[in-house]
Parts: sequence; structure tokens; C-alpha cells
Amino acid sequence: MTAPLASLRDLCLSFPGQAAAALDGVRLDLFPGETLCLLGPSGCGKSTLLRLIAGLERPDSGDVNWQGGAAPKIGFVFQEPNLMPWADLFANVYLPLRLTGVSRSRAAPLVEAALARVGLGDRLRALPRELSGGMKMRVSIARALVDRPSLLLLDEPFAALDEITRWQLNDSLLDLRRESGTTIVFVTHSVYESAYLADRVAIMRAQPGRIDSILTLERGATRGLELRRSPGFVEDCARIAEGLQGAMERAA
Repeated sequence: MTAPLASLRDLCLSFPGQAAAALDGVRLDLFPGETLCLLGPSGCGKSTLLRLIAGLERPDSGDVNWQGGAAPKIGFVFQEPNLMPWADLFANVYLPLRLTGVSRSRAAPLVEAALARVGLGDRLRALPRELSGGMKMRVSIARALVDRPSLLLLDEPFAALDEITRWQLNDSLLDLRRESGTTIVFVTHSVYESAYLADRVAIMRAQPGRIDSILTLERGATRGLELRRSPGFVEDCARIAEGLQGAMERAA
């Protein structure tokens, strides 16, 4: 069996003023090249867990143990695109490389490749105000990909988008995973999105936040409406919905 990219062991975190812990005893493995969806109700700690994996928060106790002893290069996509409105797309995507001292000339091929990967290779000089919501999120994904991370963390990035755009970006993520082998951890509230994207779904429950169950899905080559209409997809959605309902009942 493939060794985990990361092993999360007994992670606990509480915030001042909250009666229940944000996370309590979370144990989870992340495997190289997989897409793992974190699914659960608001307040169950999905985003907090993502931030712990990224090193943006520190647990009160417990550990994130990385293969090889050190965290890999990590890209993070937040719920909002958070683009610099005064800067063109090239400058927005170049930002992580600029902050680490990479010259503009050295960065240019990486920036152009990242924007091309999300279908915006011809919009280098466009400003964010000229883009739709879905295009802005594509830029945010390109910015997270520009330094070629081994692990991509996404915190409900498509929640505010219309369904068709959301489906298109779901397919873009699947293309990315297939082309690059990047490990993806994706936070969502959507049973359907998790069934479409995930190799595994970690269902969380709240008060305190913890992993309630982990479901493994069978991923084939079928995509788009053909997959969404298939009996297997319907069965996966039902399994995930049942798991989510059970988690919510156990948290009540």
C-alpha cells in the first residue's frame, strides 16, 4: 500500500469563547495523487482542518506528520479569489513567486503555463474587473499552481458560482490531477460535488469537530453528464448523503 503523504494524528484545537472544540482527536491520512473531499455541516471544522494542514494554524495538541519529515510545497485556494484589483492577471499569478525572490523573467514561463492550464493563457494583461466570477476563481487556482505544489488545498472555492461554471471548474480540477499527479484536498458542502470529484470522502461532524466516517469511491474514466447520470454516481451520492445524515444525527 502507498505510504501516506501526510498523517494527521489526534489533532485538537479550540478557540476562545467557544463551548465546543473546533477539532477534537482528528486522525486522517492523505495519500499521494488522490482527491480527498472534506464534507460536513457548517461549523464542523472543515476549513480549520485545511488551515492546520497548510500550517496556517497550529493545533493545541496532535501532529501533522509528513512523508520524508518535511511538508511539501503547498498551494491554497480560498473561498474568495482575493485578487489584487489594480494588477493584471500576470501580476496576480506572479505574486507568490515574486514574494520568494523569483525574477519576473524567470517567472514568466511558469505564470504563462499556469494561466494556460486554467484556460486563461490569452488574458495575461486583463484586469480582475474584466472577468466573470468563474474566471476570477480560475486565476486564483493558477496562482496556487504557479510554483507547482505537490499538495493543493481548496476551501469551498466554487460555492458562490453558478452550477454550469462549477461543473466546468470541477472538470478542470480533474484534468489537473490527471496531468500533474497533484494531491488535492477539497472542502465542500455539496454531496454531488464530493461524489463527482473524490477518490475518498471524509465526512465530518460538529461540536466538537471530528471525522465521523471515510468513504472510498470508485473512479472510472466517465466524465460530465454521462457520469452524473450513471447508476454508480447516484449510488455514491446516496452513500454520501446517508453518511452525512448519520454524522449529523450523532452530533445532535
